[in-house]
Amino acid sequence: MSDALPSAPPGTRARVTVGRLFWKFFLAFWLALIVAIVLVAALVSLHQQRAREDASSLAAGPRAELALRSATATLEHGGVEALRDWLRDDENRRLGSGVYAVDRNGADLLGRPVPSEALASARERLQQHDRRSQRIARQDETSGLLLFVAPSEGPRRPRRGAPPLAALVAVGLLASLAFSALLAWYLTKPIRHLRSGFASLAGGALDTRVAARIGARNDELADLGRDFDRMAAQLQQLVGAQRRLLHDVSHELRSPLARLRAAMDIARQEPSRREAMLERIERESVRIDDLVGELLTLARLDAGAPHGDAERADVAELLESVVDDARFEARGAGRDVHYEERLGRRHANVRADLLHRAFENVIRNALKFAPPGSRIDVRAESDDAGPLRVSVADRGPGIADEEREAIFEPFHRGSAGGATQGYGLGLAIARRAIELHGGRIEATPREGGGLVVTIELP
Repeated sequence: MSDALPSAPPGTRARVTVGRLFWKFFLAFWLALIVAIVLVAALVSLHQQRAREDASSLAAGPRAELALRSATATLEHGGVEALRDWLRDDENRRLGSGVYAVDRNGADLLGRPVPSEALASARERLQQHDRRSQRIARQDETSGLLLFVAPSEGPRRPRRGAPPLAALVAVGLLASLAFSALLAWYLTKPIRHLRSGFASLAGGALDTRVAARIGARNDELADLGRDFDRMAAQLQQLVGAQRRLLHDVSHELRSPLARLRAAMDIARQEPSRREAMLERIERESVRIDDLVGELLTLARLDAGAPHGDAERADVAELLESVVDDARFEARGAGRDVHYEERLGRRHANVRADLLHRAFENVIRNALKFAPPGSRIDVRAESDDAGPLRVSVADRGPGIADEEREAIFEPFHRGSAGGATQGYGLGLAIARRAIELHGGRIEATPREGGGLVVTIELP
């Protein structure tokens, strides 16, 4: 098994170029803005056209409409004489100085000269029969008078020339071009960083991180950058663990293989010691076989490969059998194992062989470090709804706080485990077996000295 990552193929190095996604964003935003500008320009042009149509010989606007409504109301409620008085009144004259009341012969009620263009435009408006025309020209059915407002003949303010429509559209297009380019660049910038990060990661730089380069954004692209960093950190951790595992396996195999070669050489050179050397070769072969078996079990658990089918089992009975075996071994070494059970629910669907091995590895680890004459306390408790908790406490040397997680890694024996036998795989296998059942395992210092390993199963 090689721990080297494949190098990135030629041409995969990230280049700071404008990619295809940039153009997709850019064209989409720009086309959307162009359509919006064209629609707004069309509406403005239509409005200006209608305003030009209204800018005829008749006056329009709020002031003219108010004067026309006042004159119409006066005629309807007071008659022709009341309208004549209203037109002659100085105060109303200022409001409706341009209001004309013209009969069917074209004569004004006050005898004023009637602007011919305004009269013709008012009669044309009456033929359209729409609400817009009624706001600038009305005819009373009783008297036959035509009321309209002619524009004032006084001096007019010069109107500022409006910029041409083409200039407005050109300015809008340039503004939309700049806005679309900036927005597309803003959206594709983190994608370029991600592409560069993937290229570096594929090239073997497992310490590559992109979240800092993306910046303090708070959107989905920033979340993607943080997910990339988590993936890279996990990959770095897994590759590092693989390298350490290969190193530890080679180290563990080197010693028994060296002893095997030495025993074979001695057996060839000294025939009188051949029997003893054969026994040595057998012991070393058994150790290598045990180590390979532990490694295969650990590899299957790390890979998530099924290890037997789940079956309905009595967990309490399974734990009791492990405790009985451990108690038998402990008494021969001057130690004792005390078991306490408070279980409300005993049966569960589990992989019995894996669970048995996890319990056995934890209890055997406690026996290995417990001093002679001490006791290992095993306690199991649960209720009908809660998880199963199994704790194994010993009075051994314990561990430092920084080793609470490391002791569950392969080949880690701890600072106090240098003189003990074993390969440091028991707790690693136990953790993976417990996690395969959806549980967790942790180690904490025990009051008064020692270690407590707690297993929790759902």
